[in-house]
Amino acid sequence: MNANTLANQMQLHGAQARHASALMAKASAAQKNKALLALAAKLRAHTVALLSTNAQDCLHAQAAQISSVLLDRLRLTEKIIETCALGCEQLASMPEVIGEITGLKEQPSGIRVGQMRVPIGVFGMIYESRPNVTIEAATLSIKSGNACILRGGSEAIHSNLALALLVREALAEAGLPQDGVQLISSVDREAVGHLITMPEFVDVIIPRGGKGLIERISAQAKVPVIKHLDGNCHTYVDVTSDLEMALRVCDNAKTQKYSPCNAMESLLVAKDVAGVFLPRMAAIFAAKGVEMRGCDKSLAIISKVPGAKTNLATEEDWYEEYLAPVISVKIVEGLDEAIAHINKYSSHHTDAILTQTYSHAERFLREVDSASVMVNASTRFADGFEYGLGAEIGISTDKFHARGPVGLEGLTSLKYVVFGHGEVRS
Repeated sequence: MNANTLANQMQLHGAQARHASALMAKASAAQKNKALLALAAKLRAHTVALLSTNAQDCLHAQAAQISSVLLDRLRLTEKIIETCALGCEQLASMPEVIGEITGLKEQPSGIRVGQMRVPIGVFGMIYESRPNVTIEAATLSIKSGNACILRGGSEAIHSNLALALLVREALAEAGLPQDGVQLISSVDREAVGHLITMPEFVDVIIPRGGKGLIERISAQAKVPVIKHLDGNCHTYVDVTSDLEMALRVCDNAKTQKYSPCNAMESLLVAKDVAGVFLPRMAAIFAAKGVEMRGCDKSLAIISKVPGAKTNLATEEDWYEEYLAPVISVKIVEGLDEAIAHINKYSSHHTDAILTQTYSHAERFLREVDSASVMVNASTRFADGFEYGLGAEIGISTDKFHARGPVGLEGLTSLKYVVFGHGEVRS
């Protein structure tokens, strides 16, 4: 496709999305929920066909020698498709938020002032590998009364096209505009360049992928960007933690799945429990082939564990998002050092404390500057579906508008509404 043709196509996508956004914004809750339930049924009915299409994408990706992390994210399973269907149903069951008026207060002048929740308008979503993001983005767009333009990675093009077709069918069955959700079929990288520089059509861009992709979009976009760059997530095992629970939670946070951005990448352990906890934790990691990059003190303990793969951690390791069976390990004096370490090296995504001391948990929640902060739970729960949002469009580590998993409310805005009885300002 030549440059002029691609530019015209992207302008058409934008114009269609802007037109559809007005129709989506005034759609009834019943219509939106009907589309979501229809999509859930279609996902289940077409599971076999979707898995077959996805298998072809995976074969092409393997031939192109993409990384194991991206290949893992590319692959659809029956469980993933069912989770998408459940997400549709969960969103459909959630209360309607569009048009909700909150904080209505009467002022001395007699007017009443409140805020109404409204759709953002049109968002662009750029993502790599994960075809399920097509469904998560589409369903959240529908429920929030927005229109969206989706651009997935070339490695997942056939899977994404098949999923987007089901979305458009569900929209039509509910009497909603099919252009409320559009998938860019071009795999030309310049399509992204056009999408992120169309402020007349697109209100916000949400990138979901590798650091390079997000850095490029953040630097070049002419519209606001909701993003996170890294997922360097920490778990701190406090001096008063339940060690049996800590072993279970840390194992899950690291090894349940290595590739997500909410997997634990750094383990901090209070010095007074390190001698008891670390040998057992290291044995679990060794059995699963997890390499441990530790400080001097932690290496003195974990290197004695049979089969342990260990290396001395560098300064860069404390910042690293591995997305692999590798973890950094550090022994700290206690809570103060743990909080200081996390705030220095964390990507402000998700960090957790394992403790039985309420005051320690309270301080950790208050002082750790991250989008999600947890007590006695695996960082793997930092997810829109697990948070009861129905789905998530991504994770934001920004502090304005949306922070943490971006779900339904993250795709809306608030405008002031004023009710009067003929009042005039003196």
